[in-house]
Amino acid sequence: MTEVFLNGKFTGEVEDAASFVNSIKEERRAGSINDAVNVYYDEKSDDVFIESSKGRARRPLIIVRDGQPLLTEKHLKQLERNEISWSDLIKQGIVEYLDAAEEENTLVAFFDNELTQEHTHLEITPMAMFGFATSLVPYGNFNQSTRLNAGSKNQKQALGLYAANYSVRMDMDVNTLHYPHVPIVKTIMHDIGDYDKHPAGQNIVVAVMSYKGYNMEDAIIINKASIERGFGRSTYFRPSVAEELRYSGGLIDQISIPDKDVKGYKSERDYRFLEDDGIIFPEAKVEEGDVIIGKTSPPRFLSSLEEYNLTAGTRRESSVSLKHGERGVVDFVLLTENEEGNKLVQSRLRDQRIPEIGDKFTSRHGQKGVVGLIVPQTDMPFSESGITPDLIFSPHGIPSRMTISHLIEILAGKTGALSGRFINGTTFDAEPEEKLREELKGLGFRENGVESFYNGITGERFHAQIFVGNMYYLKLKHLVANKMHSRARGPIQLLTRQPTEGRAKEGGLRLGEMEKDTFVAHGASLLLKERFDSDKTTVPVCESCGIIAIKDDYKNRSYCPICGDNVEINDVELSYAFKLILDEFKSMGVYPKMQLENKY
Repeated sequence: MTEVFLNGKFTGEVEDAASFVNSIKEERRAGSINDAVNVYYDEKSDDVFIESSKGRARRPLIIVRDGQPLLTEKHLKQLERNEISWSDLIKQGIVEYLDAAEEENTLVAFFDNELTQEHTHLEITPMAMFGFATSLVPYGNFNQSTRLNAGSKNQKQALGLYAANYSVRMDMDVNTLHYPHVPIVKTIMHDIGDYDKHPAGQNIVVAVMSYKGYNMEDAIIINKASIERGFGRSTYFRPSVAEELRYSGGLIDQISIPDKDVKGYKSERDYRFLEDDGIIFPEAKVEEGDVIIGKTSPPRFLSSLEEYNLTAGTRRESSVSLKHGERGVVDFVLLTENEEGNKLVQSRLRDQRIPEIGDKFTSRHGQKGVVGLIVPQTDMPFSESGITPDLIFSPHGIPSRMTISHLIEILAGKTGALSGRFINGTTFDAEPEEKLREELKGLGFRENGVESFYNGITGERFHAQIFVGNMYYLKLKHLVANKMHSRARGPIQLLTRQPTEGRAKEGGLRLGEMEKDTFVAHGASLLLKERFDSDKTTVPVCESCGIIAIKDDYKNRSYCPICGDNVEINDVELSYAFKLILDEFKSMGVYPKMQLENKY
């Protein structure tokens, strides 16, 4: 007898497991049993598992009987004429959903010409194993799986036209590419998904070669003339928001130019862009520190007397100004109100981002890299026909990563550009490389995609033949202008007196325990000493009890809270964070005694 489990619980036994499993499948296909039920027969353990629980990943397959798919030409024509829909195919038992367990008992064919008597199912399309972004990668079946995954992730970070109505939207941190293209090498998914309505990349000429070593370690080299013609240009948008909040006692924020008697008044220069209503005007060029929306708030803490005499409490400054490192042009100002009926002002900044050294670019095959050098066109290598590449890609990125589709796309893009047509690069169903080679040969080029190149500086011909062609490149949202950050001195935290954290807060770069070890290994002791001086402080310490003493600047005397006046008290330099942990020990009832030694 074979044991049967329903959703992991033992429910009974059957004599003939194979016919039992087949009968469940037939009943499901006939519609007698819910189509969410899946059944799996484990021959080794002689158990039958039936699953109907939620949360299983299931995928559709065409059912095959006697080597023939149940989906016929008649069905396809009915689908084209919209006479039947997808759900009808499932009801008629032509397509069924399988989970991971039931798939173990199947033999699935990729294409109908591969079908044999043993096959039980046929793939709708081999591309169904991919998500939307992955199916946009051309010639994906020539790629290593991890790179295909990376290529799909990179496309999600690419700059393009994210929404056609971006000019009237207030989205946080968005970029739009100025001149996006539709790729020359497409997949079927580009047409199905209307990719031409929201493109996110540009077709450029790519040469695979080294150039003065500036494109090693995945870096890329860009032609300066290409940037001047608009390659990779984008605009960065960022909104600022201010609202008139209401407080208890009828107090309210006020959007206006702050008066000079307001607590925390900046300077007249900071408010120079504000109009009479306290809001900046469009097309104003602003830098960090400039006020965009002027606002004053009531004082934070009202004493019992001031509550009745509101005129006594001066208002405080709470304007919205540009943070450290921000700059741009005011693009759009929106005045509206929120759900509570409070006045809401939004002002959007725009900043043109021209490709610079450190910006990140990638192909659709996970071959990402940052710009290592921008070369004037006069110094770029050029082909015999006078073509200078827009981008130079390092050949070392190919062997270890095995992204053959990267190379095939260059060849296909070259063919498509020369013959003036789009190339179908759908995974498992693309135009074969052999045909592309023949077409390229017919166009008067070498079939393997290489050309003779000349050194742009000396004019000498390179000994090696250079692989060159057209390719779809993406600019990613990781721009160096958004990440570049340095600091000498600046704001510190209230609690630890150490530098603040993060670029927006003008913070420092933390030197941690491991970084400390590298300096120790180098013997760079003075640099190490300087690094650990960020919260240096001087505290008086009692000689007898080893506890931090009290310095009374008003009476110009030092005394110990335990021993009193008549003890030796010495000033000691230490890190404020160390003094803080001593205080925390004291609060727990632990006695942190410091034993001082003579430093001579």
